[in-house]
Amino acid sequence: MTLLLGALTIGLILSLLALGIYISYRVFDIADITVDGSITFGAAICAVLIVNRVNPLLATLAGFAGGVVAGTVTGILQAKFKINPLLSGILVMTGLYSVNLHVMGKSNIPLLSAESLTTWAERMGQSWFGNPEVNLGGWMVSTRDLVTLLAVLAMIVTACLGLYWFFRTELGTAMRASGDNPQMIRALGVNVERYRIMGLALSNGLVGIAGALLAQYQGFADAQMGIGMVVWGLASVIIGESLTGSRSLGLAIFGAVAGSILFRLLVAIALRWGLNPNDLKLVTALFVFAALVLPRLLQQRKRPVAAPLGSS
Repeated sequence: MTLLLGALTIGLILSLLALGIYISYRVFDIADITVDGSITFGAAICAVLIVNRVNPLLATLAGFAGGVVAGTVTGILQAKFKINPLLSGILVMTGLYSVNLHVMGKSNIPLLSAESLTTWAERMGQSWFGNPEVNLGGWMVSTRDLVTLLAVLAMIVTACLGLYWFFRTELGTAMRASGDNPQMIRALGVNVERYRIMGLALSNGLVGIAGALLAQYQGFADAQMGIGMVVWGLASVIIGESLTGSRSLGLAIFGAVAGSILFRLLVAIALRWGLNPNDLKLVTALFVFAALVLPRLLQQRKRPVAAPLGSS
């Protein structure tokens, strides 16, 4: 049960990463590699502030702000300097590796003895239940893990509702339209580049806050924690679309969250069954490759074969 709660919590935290990937990948059709650096940037900023006894909530919001800055830089490189979107993400992600080391001062910052949102959840759980453990369906689980899961769930529901509301506003609708058909939007006199910068800023802001929450839950921030996260986010988005069978806004947002949770559960099960942790990134990459290629192959197989000319 502890493994299940942990997998659900991490899956929910990384659903913010999936939502950020959804914005860049599906709204703007950009595979934004910045997220590999911005998730670590958010974690690094949050960890340093927490170690220096800043309020954990403010530190988490600072992680969001760090992601916004990273996404803004990527957007400016694309919009103002006309650099290829893929190269822009690579440049910012590469630069952020050094920035993260400077922010942290070392490659790893432990948070086990610092006050964080996780320690808040632990205190809240003990005040509610009066014991460090609680019976949940016949299983004894830590009140810290249970309350943390509930708190993260409330955050994700709030983030999903806020994102759904935003994309239905005039600004959000214009942002989605600039990603769907930039030529038409430019013809209407709208600054598409400005919306792209704003979209990438929002995308990486969500990724940054995911890094801040992940660092607090795991109890450390590490300079290597962002490696391969863009693939993780893509896998979550693709699984979500397979689950919902639709790309409509509401179902897409729900699907990204569900895909992240399901993917984390699959990873936890695979590790429990003996998967070598060193192979995890490779398996993730192969899964995304299969998810991208198989639908196209299935469509090709379903197409009727044209009869040769002259046949009766």
